[in-house]
Amino acid sequence: MTEKIPAIVLGGTGYVSGELLRLIAAHPFIELRAILSDSQPGEAVAKSFAHLAPVYPELKFSSLEQIKELVGSLPECAILSAAPHGVAAQLIDDLLKVAESKGTKPRVIDISADYRYSTASAYEAVYKHAHGAPSRIAQFTCAVPEHLDKLSTPHVAHPGCFATAVLLSSVPLLKLDLVEPRLFVSGITGSTGSGRTPVAGTHHPQRHSDLYAYNPLSHRHTPEITALAQAASDVAAEFNFVPHSGPFARGIHVTLQAVAKRPIKTAELQDALKGFYRGRPFVRVGADMPHIKDIASSNYAFLSAAANGSSVVVMCAVDNLTKGAAGGAMQWLNRVFGFEETAGLTAPAPGWT
Repeated sequence: MTEKIPAIVLGGTGYVSGELLRLIAAHPFIELRAILSDSQPGEAVAKSFAHLAPVYPELKFSSLEQIKELVGSLPECAILSAAPHGVAAQLIDDLLKVAESKGTKPRVIDISADYRYSTASAYEAVYKHAHGAPSRIAQFTCAVPEHLDKLSTPHVAHPGCFATAVLLSSVPLLKLDLVEPRLFVSGITGSTGSGRTPVAGTHHPQRHSDLYAYNPLSHRHTPEITALAQAASDVAAEFNFVPHSGPFARGIHVTLQAVAKRPIKTAELQDALKGFYRGRPFVRVGADMPHIKDIASSNYAFLSAAANGSSVVVMCAVDNLTKGAAGGAMQWLNRVFGFEETAGLTAPAPGWT
């Protein structure tokens, strides 16, 4: 391939936007053309992402009008949206209207929550406000890449970071009919999962050396997990999810428990997971317990499992910014444009973060 696919990032100065820029810089077939910040047009990107200054020394944020002009002039491009939920739907709709009027064909990969639900009413029930572009919902499919072999829509939405880890853990158990469809999940996330704007829960003196639960049995990702697990497994399951805030910056560790439908031991359970994810390069199943350090800053998911005959447990570790957001989106980008799914994503975790 001689010409690279132009990419446009929506989302300004957020952590996921920065992660997208980092991954695009290492991608062999993608060229960053612009990043939107309607509040800071003309400002140097390196001012917000100092760690990216070596690869983007001259890049400046673009205004919405500049982004619209670009979308209308590029015959094809990738739009990677890390805009906030409640904002992304209308923003994407506006850009697609420009493309339709100009005859261009962008493909959108949305990382917000706005196109994760199959109906506007389902979205509105969770987020308590009207959907910004309900007529666009049918043009999006939401799934983790490992659970859908072929897209039937022009655009794709990526599940949330907690949802990614829970779905990777639960869908094999449900689809292989190994467990009763009532699952209990405990998940711990790093502080970057709360976004870049400082709040009490991300303030270092509060978060450091601390661990606490929040929104037990009422986290807004639970309906998303339930719907996507059913779409991937054809099983309607009940998820009882308790999220926790952990004393680290990036990463998610999930522990999922369920009652086995038949007697099963650890080795058989691990073999079932290995078989389910065979040929999925970013999901590794092993006997050793997953560690956050083994996946932080990478696009890999590490899973392990145990069983005692009547009960099963699956552990999963993913990076919330990479596999749970920007990296999963880049996996979808690779598939949408016909690249190898691993292109630009195979770097391992640093290991000593």
